[in-house]
Parts: sequence; structure tokens; C-alpha cells
Amino acid sequence: MNTCAQTLMPSLPVQAPAPAAAVRHLPGDLAIWVFIFAELLVFGVFFITYAFARSNNVELFNAEQLALDRTSGAVNTVLLLTSSFLVVRAVQFAQAGESRRAAPWLAGAFACGGGFVVVKLFEYAEKIAAGVSLSSSTFHMFYLSLTFFHFMHVILGMVILVAMWNGARNGRYGPDNMNGIETGAAYWHMVDLVWLILFPLIYVMR
Repeated sequence: MNTCAQTLMPSLPVQAPAPAAAVRHLPGDLAIWVFIFAELLVFGVFFITYAFARSNNVELFNAEQLALDRTSGAVNTVLLLTSSFLVVRAVQFAQAGESRRAAPWLAGAFACGGGFVVVKLFEYAEKIAAGVSLSSSTFHMFYLSLTFFHFMHVILGMVILVAMWNGARNGRYGPDNMNGIETGAAYWHMVDLVWLILFPLIYVMR
């Protein structure tokens, strides 16, 4: 009976199963994202505290902002933006299976980070020679604290870039092994993002 029914009933077209949706994931280790969000929270508290202090003494903050070297800050902004672009290119080469071609781009990003450090050290030397310290004014306390906290993140980022460069030079990265380079890239982009907020907040906005 079942055989007859199957014969009489028109066969229905069999639909192929829908392709599984591409699994989205954060690039790099989950741990680095926890660290990044924690660091962004700390910087956020710093920025909010700065804004509150500034609102209570606008004239002092405006006057002492004018004494900062905006040209140095702008140069450092260009250096960090360039370094982030170079890191992106390195990740793209690694994703394409050309790990060794990523190495020069990471070396360039490291050089830009080094340029940032040199410019910032000259800026600090000039300010210290002029008598600027954590206790010289409320603005100087925030200026030195915020920029030095970020400065130390740049130093750590440069250490990570060296590790990434070494891995790329040895052909360690590829489409099936992107964790290391993506983790380092995520951290370096965080350093860049924080500066893009810090620079206009401390040097420009009045």
C-alpha cells in the first residue's frame, strides 16, 4: 500500500540544506579583549575626571593648554595613525598566507611607534625644564598623568610589535594561525584609539 501511494504521489523536489551562517568571532584571544575593555574603562574614568576638573577651572586649563606643543601632538597623531595602517596591511598579508611579507609592515609600525616615543620624550624634557610637574597645577597633573599612562601603553605595544615581527619573519602566521598577529593588532589599535581621544581633549579642545 505504501509502495502504491508513493508511486501515485508526485515526488517533491528535495531542497538542499541552507548553508550555515559564517561564524563571527573577535579577532585574537578573548583575554586581550577583556584587557582592552578594562583599559578603556580606566582611560574613560580619567577622561571624565579631567572634564569635571576642567569645568571648575576653565580659565586655568585654557591658559595652560596654550603652552602645550600642538605640533608635536599632531605629529604623534600622524605617526600612530600611520602605524595602525601598517599593522592592518601586515594582518592582511598574514591572512593571505604571506606571513614573511607582513614583517616589513610590522617593522614600519614599530618605527612609527619609536617616532612617537622620541617626540614625546622631547616634549617631556621641555616641560620639565620649564618647571612643569605633577604638583605645579591641576592641569599639569592631568596632562602628565594621562599622557604618561598612554606613553607606557605605547612602550608595551612596541614590545608586542617586535614579537609579531619575529613571528611574521619566521612564517608563523597564516589563514589557519592568525591568533597571535590579530591579538597584537587589537592591542595596538586600542593604543591608537585612546590617543585619538586624548590628543584633542588635552591639546585642542577649549
